[in-house]
Amino acid sequence: MILITGATGTIGSEVVRLLAAGGEQVRAMTRDPAKVPARPGLEIVRGDFDDPRTLAEAARGAEALLLLSAPGPWMPRHDEAMLSAARDVRKVVKISAIGTGERAGAEVGDWHLPGERALRASGLDWTVLRPSSFASNVLRWAFLGPGPIQNMTGNGRQGVIDPRDVAEVAVRALTSGGHAGETLTLTGPELLSMPDMVRVVGQVLGRGLETVDVPLDVYRERLLAAGVDPAFADIAVSGARTVAEGGNARLTGEVERVLGRAPRTFATWARDHRAELAAI
Repeated sequence: MILITGATGTIGSEVVRLLAAGGEQVRAMTRDPAKVPARPGLEIVRGDFDDPRTLAEAARGAEALLLLSAPGPWMPRHDEAMLSAARDVRKVVKISAIGTGERAGAEVGDWHLPGERALRASGLDWTVLRPSSFASNVLRWAFLGPGPIQNMTGNGRQGVIDPRDVAEVAVRALTSGGHAGETLTLTGPELLSMPDMVRVVGQVLGRGLETVDVPLDVYRERLLAAGVDPAFADIAVSGARTVAEGGNARLTGEVERVLGRAPRTFATWARDHRAELAAI
């Protein structure tokens, strides 16, 4: 039995689909079981990271675990709680973030690092996946309102990755013994800036899209005005600064090494999600 936490999210839902389609016994954990589509071979259970009783019940009998929760300062507590509850588990794959533990300052990796350390000290077979920025993040553009797309990262480039590739690597790590003890930094095949991605999306949609540069102090003010918690605003601004300064301009060959094929391009992701991008 493989337990998937974060089973309704971008990565978790795809991992559930792939495992179930491959004939694996899968248990999907979520706070709202109604959000997980029923599939043959899939067990759906309720679990709350802040309720140890539900975690223990969800983990009972599971031999492998995908450790994944929504980003936030609560992640160290969630990771620790899940690892404590998963007493039958022998293998854990944790979804972390690129650059975890490598940079100073407020970073998403600060939320992941304690969980990575706990996992390495657990005595379990473990694999840590550190994906770069998801291609699906561009869907947030639709929520920024009409007009030019706001660009907080200038011409800074990233190895933008298709979330489906992250999910496939996670499945491979969960179902084989070949990646125990590995920390894999996952990127797409090319370095792309925000203007690059806007251009690709415009080509897919068949219409011109424009960008407008937004200074980081203005970005932070807008986040706070929208009710975003200051801790999240600091992380968002720091992340944008890192990208703008070239700190995430990194490509690796890990996806190809694990899957035996090149990672999908951003253009492929955009074409496959044209209907969702139409709202931009």
